[in-house]
Amino acid sequence: MDKFIVSARKYRPQTFDTVVGQSHITTTLKNAIKHQQLAHAFLFCGPGGVGKTTCARILAKTINCEKPTKEGEACDKCQSCTSFNDGASMNYFELDAASNNSVDNIRDLVDQVRFVPQTGKYKVYVIDEVHMLSSSAFNAFLKTLEEPPPYAIFILATTEKHKILPTILSRCQIFDFKRITTNDTVQHLEEICKKEEISAEKAALQIIAQKSEGCMRDALSILDKIVSFTNGELNYANTLEHLNILDADCYFKLLDCMQQQDLSGAMLLYDDINRKGFEGDLVLNDFAEFIRNLLVCKDEKAAVLLEVVESFKDKYIATAKKVSLPLLISALNILSEAEINYKAARNKRLHVELTLIKLCYLQQAIEVTTDATGISKKKIVEAPLAFRSVAIKAFTGSTQVTEKAITRPNKESEARLIIQTPAVSEPLPDYQPASSQNPAAGNQQTKTGTKISALDKIRRQYQGNGSNGNNNINHSLQEDSLKKAWSDYIARLKEARNPAAQPFELAVLRIKDENTFEAITANNIEQKFIEQERNTLFHFLQQQLQNRLLQFSVIVEENADDRPKIELTLTAKEQFQKMADQYPLVKELKDRIRLELDY
Repeated sequence: MDKFIVSARKYRPQTFDTVVGQSHITTTLKNAIKHQQLAHAFLFCGPGGVGKTTCARILAKTINCEKPTKEGEACDKCQSCTSFNDGASMNYFELDAASNNSVDNIRDLVDQVRFVPQTGKYKVYVIDEVHMLSSSAFNAFLKTLEEPPPYAIFILATTEKHKILPTILSRCQIFDFKRITTNDTVQHLEEICKKEEISAEKAALQIIAQKSEGCMRDALSILDKIVSFTNGELNYANTLEHLNILDADCYFKLLDCMQQQDLSGAMLLYDDINRKGFEGDLVLNDFAEFIRNLLVCKDEKAAVLLEVVESFKDKYIATAKKVSLPLLISALNILSEAEINYKAARNKRLHVELTLIKLCYLQQAIEVTTDATGISKKKIVEAPLAFRSVAIKAFTGSTQVTEKAITRPNKESEARLIIQTPAVSEPLPDYQPASSQNPAAGNQQTKTGTKISALDKIRRQYQGNGSNGNNNINHSLQEDSLKKAWSDYIARLKEARNPAAQPFELAVLRIKDENTFEAITANNIEQKFIEQERNTLFHFLQQQLQNRLLQFSVIVEENADDRPKIELTLTAKEQFQKMADQYPLVKELKDRIRLELDY
């Protein structure tokens, strides 16, 4: 009985042409070999199982081949290629940085670089998982990597490029490997199945390719497991069973229960899924992916993003046309939230069942209607009002509109809310405003054709009144009163030990008009300190200055001449230095008696 070799090793590519899904890299390397433009250091980075180490080995074998082909491939017949295939090449060294990451290992490698190859042109050093090297090991490797001997070539491979020092990256020619597409993986698996005489359905191979997520090594490992499980027959059903994946038909049935609001059917379906041993988070995750696929199918342009078994593609597209877009988006939101909170739930099954209840009654909850303005949600009917027991007075023919002013403070100014209440009286020809100070502001007719906005009406009346709503006259800004109020607020900050006190002291005040001023600061930090106190400062200054129309802004102007001078506190060392400069004998006394000052 021959010794079994896993497919990932048995079918490892031996030439550049057999590498799957990395044509942009293999073409570049072949052209570099043909034109003899090889770099002295390469960095192969990308996810695991996509061919980084394989390409490094092919490159090492090809550049030492005695009779390379015209296409830049190794002949696989010469002594160099034969010894390389047998693992006996003296010009190829491979180091696993995950287990040899110390500075001593790198020094041993650097010592080997000094020896000239006995056969062949180049000595190739491959360092796998190079991001695992320590910082000292990287530093010990820098000089050799920058200026190696002409016969030495370094190939670094890593899955985490961001962990490598920038000094290493700048010395290497970087090649980014990409994930292998599902179609390329399926084609490669089909070729292997033909060579191994394995009966495999294409749908089963597509499931394996999707499960591997672009990693060829994982795909081949899964293939070996399922072949052993099924005695050489791969079909859709046993592949789903072995990989612990739910059939898409379950999700189509669950979607039907959602649309028909069949809660009992959905609960029974989930119970059947649970009995088969599938965890709730797997159901939520797969169902969310199913909804996502339906969303993708809504637009024909995005249908290329659909990565499912080919036999199900037509069913996805047909189902997507029947389901409304708001239902899919709302369901995806519910599933996403349920999946996030799944780990925190104590009763996992109840958590999933509550999610199914929401999904089944989702159609009834959103009830999308189309009106003249477009799509809008159905409004919830308000609760009935209490029964009115007060008798309603008879209408005599006309109403007089009275006006009540309600003061509501705002951050910047105070507005008046006008409440119109009907009162039985004699008819009036036109509306007369309550305020007599500015008749023009209130002379606005309430006819339908000449309506003005309520906000404009409030502004006009408020500006005309010239008061704050309580018949208090607004005082214009004066420099003395403003500085006094500002100083009072600084005193409050100092009492509260607020660090914003110093930025307030450094600020320079500038009055722009009778209601507006500016606080000028020297930098953004001082500006932020003052902005943090804006609300409290605003109300304080309004009360102190008796101006309800007060406005201010904080700006940054770097001008040291206008800033108030504040004497800085000297440290103990600075105090002694200043004293020694003023009185030299003090320093002379310190030196003579050899005093050591504790600063």
